[in-house]
Amino acid sequence: MTVVMAVILTETIALDPDQGLAIAFTVVSLAGILQIIAGQLRLGRYFVMVPFPVVSGFITGIGVIIILLQIAPLLGVASQSNPLEALVTLPEAFRSLSIPAFILGGSTLAALFLWPKRFQVLPPPLMALIGLSALSLGADFSEVPRIGEIPRGLPSIIWPQISLEYFPQMLGSACLLAALGAIDSLLTSLVADNLTRTQHDSDRELRGQGLGNIVAGLIGGLPGAGATMRTLVNIRLGGRTRVSGMLHSVVLAALMLGAAPVGEQIPLAVLAGILLKVGLDIIDWRFLRRLHKTPPFSAGLMILVLCVTVFVDLITAVVIGVFIANLETLYRFSEHQLTTMSIGRSAQDIPNLSADEEALLADANQRVLLYKLNGFMSYGLSRGIARRFSSVSDYQVLIVDFTEVAHVDLSAGLTLSEMIDDAKERGRRVLLAGLSEPLLRSLAHVGVLDEVPEADRQFDRHGALVFALGLITATESVMQPV
Repeated sequence: MTVVMAVILTETIALDPDQGLAIAFTVVSLAGILQIIAGQLRLGRYFVMVPFPVVSGFITGIGVIIILLQIAPLLGVASQSNPLEALVTLPEAFRSLSIPAFILGGSTLAALFLWPKRFQVLPPPLMALIGLSALSLGADFSEVPRIGEIPRGLPSIIWPQISLEYFPQMLGSACLLAALGAIDSLLTSLVADNLTRTQHDSDRELRGQGLGNIVAGLIGGLPGAGATMRTLVNIRLGGRTRVSGMLHSVVLAALMLGAAPVGEQIPLAVLAGILLKVGLDIIDWRFLRRLHKTPPFSAGLMILVLCVTVFVDLITAVVIGVFIANLETLYRFSEHQLTTMSIGRSAQDIPNLSADEEALLADANQRVLLYKLNGFMSYGLSRGIARRFSSVSDYQVLIVDFTEVAHVDLSAGLTLSEMIDDAKERGRRVLLAGLSEPLLRSLAHVGVLDEVPEADRQFDRHGALVFALGLITATESVMQPV
């Protein structure tokens, strides 16, 4: 989101040097409004359909990122901006080790791992932060890197600036920010649910993030979203309620309004020690321990998401993971559904027919081909539908039975249309059976009904078999020799 916002700032200032900055921050507020609208429309449920291997790989990847980024500060060396750079520069970081910083960071880690529970007056990370920060004020630690200058004071109000000329660009940018923020926030909520065994309200989260971004735009702030890493740190350190988030804001406000000199003296090595412990705790060790027993697809998906999370981008990792998982799920669902469909010219090929329907099919003497469809006809079934149809060619009348079909999407509808065209080109009569009103509308949209006269699609399955048998009988009568 920061990268996108940087592009928006550059573009708006280039378009309008005088009002570009105000326009850019108006885009942030507009993105917040769009998020509130998405929450009101209950769109949040579509953002959280993420399989467990993707969540596990994502969580573990975040743990690895935290560890890689905090090793250098633990050693008293400047941190890199991304995990790959941090990994590449690790040898140089160890060569540049600062003994005082390493003592502070190592002591922090030791305290977090070894401090007895019966002596924990405060949470161990807070005790380590206070105690070792106080220790670092001694002369021996005067040169260790610290947080440094913290901004003071409150921001000024930036009133929204709507430009009708640039509004299409503003709306497009706001949509992008809103979508990225929604994905980030709801994914963070999903990860938090996984750790706390709770269930969040996705639409409420969207409305809350939207309100936050509206205010951010009004005070010249960057667009915000759920901070996955900080959320996981919060959970691992014991935060479970809204109070932890409120306290977080209060502490930041206190730093800006007067307590900054205290925060500026905190050694980065101490923070790195705390975060390293958190990174280790975040990694999904339970899933990793049973990885060798996990189905190959799930294990491979988890490792892929983990690698993309660490070396590319968090959102990209989730998008790729969900896309691949959905393709696999769709394939397996489609293959299973194809086995429940039936096509044939006798009762032995078509299960669950009534006695009358079996008799009618037998009387047709292999000249009626019944294609019995069912369930949700999606694009994943298109190829299988066509493949099964092409396996049978010797018949006079084709009956496509929709009695047990719940829905037909565009791709499946187009496949059915091509199948019907092929049958008609061969001189076959095509009948449609069991069409409900919703299916009639769906098939009309893709042109299937244009291929079949109305008189040939007003049947139930039994009626279609009776009509087909009548067609065959009539044809035989016409063809009798004089």
